[in-house]
Amino acid sequence: MSELDREAIRAMRRSYGEVGLESLPDNPFTAFAGWLKEASENSFIVEANAMVLSTLGDNEHISTRTVLLKDISEGGFTFFTNYSSRKAQAIELNSQVTLLFPWYAMERQVSISGFAEKISDAESAEYFATRPWSSQIGAWASAQSAPLASREELEQRFAGASEKWPEGSVVPRPPYWGGYRITPISIEFWQGRYSRLHDRLRYERANSSAKWEITRYYP
Repeated sequence: MSELDREAIRAMRRSYGEVGLESLPDNPFTAFAGWLKEASENSFIVEANAMVLSTLGDNEHISTRTVLLKDISEGGFTFFTNYSSRKAQAIELNSQVTLLFPWYAMERQVSISGFAEKISDAESAEYFATRPWSSQIGAWASAQSAPLASREELEQRFAGASEKWPEGSVVPRPPYWGGYRITPISIEFWQGRYSRLHDRLRYERANSSAKWEITRYYP
């Protein structure tokens, strides 16, 4: 990297606003729902429900990717995936995961630590039935995380599934596709502030049945 590039990167900074984070509701899910609603109404945020999921696999390397939040209920955050995917394999080995909602346009982020477990087949089937037809077909076409010889191979698999289940027909849920619910033990709300004096309020509990404790941390 050239010296000019290094200087340019070091100079990349912005001043955050004056919006403070004085307090939040006692229930972190209530607080999160409010922030998610505000993010979804912000035209500068492309997908408010996009969250960065990090897992630890058998090679002791952390893997990170973006998935979409699809439910907040039963005391957890739910997303869906192929159960043969790299993320799913990692979760089977180590159920402890982290989530991050980076709402840069609002100078906010929410970081979550917790444990993931599969939801019921009935819940997965219920959600799968609400997906667009093309997404349903895509779930059958993709052997997620497996090596792919060419783009043409993927297109052929999609075409084959499309022929089997034409648009307008009922597409069954693949047996290898479903949801995970992350039950949190820590949820931190971060609000950018001037002079890097950011606000950090963290909800923490020892287990899923314990009471939430709220602590403010130094930025």
